[in-house]
Amino acid sequence: MADVTWNDSGVPVSVQFDDPYFSLDNGLAETEHVFLAGNDLPGRFRDGFRIAELGFGTGLNFLTTLRAWRKSAVSGQLVFTSFEAFPMTADDMARALDAFPALEAESRELTERWAGPERIVTLDGGVTLEVIVGDARRMVPKWAGQADAWFLDGFSPAKNPELWSGELMTSVAAHTVPKGTFATYTAAGFVRRTLSAAGFRVERTAGYGRKRHMTRGQLIT
Repeated sequence: MADVTWNDSGVPVSVQFDDPYFSLDNGLAETEHVFLAGNDLPGRFRDGFRIAELGFGTGLNFLTTLRAWRKSAVSGQLVFTSFEAFPMTADDMARALDAFPALEAESRELTERWAGPERIVTLDGGVTLEVIVGDARRMVPKWAGQADAWFLDGFSPAKNPELWSGELMTSVAAHTVPKGTFATYTAAGFVRRTLSAAGFRVERTAGYGRKRHMTRGQLIT
């Protein structure tokens, strides 16, 4: 399980990686800017759309996506698969998500169903959440799915380099549909080079808040 402490602003911080789980400015707005807009969502939503994520954390990205899916009024199924080595407890998750009153209803839906060790949660509106617990370097290559969009949301590459390795990014590309996309908050040069080498057309764009830049891209083939 995740070892979590809380800073003076009430933001959860990973003890394992000494990094906050979400933006100190506005985590919800950052998620909308980086992961939704960075993947051209909700405009690309359709029946059967599949999102994959590295790093489930507090569930903020998923809940923001869930809200966007429901507001889009797209009928059908959305599948959200997330790879997480250190899942939070339901109590820690609920405490973290209290910071986002706009997601109160969705947060309650998730935390009331949060169990382990394998987590598959079915929610209203045709949404299925699958959290695969374990090291993504082992779990992604074994995954049978193909994602239309990836949320690359590991902790800082300087503190969690394992989640940004060339081998893992190559596996991410192998589990992406043709012309599928990714987005990430980081603009670290080695991350952009690694994703480019894996087969993505990589673009550095404006980041959110205090982060000047972020990275997004599309699979070339």
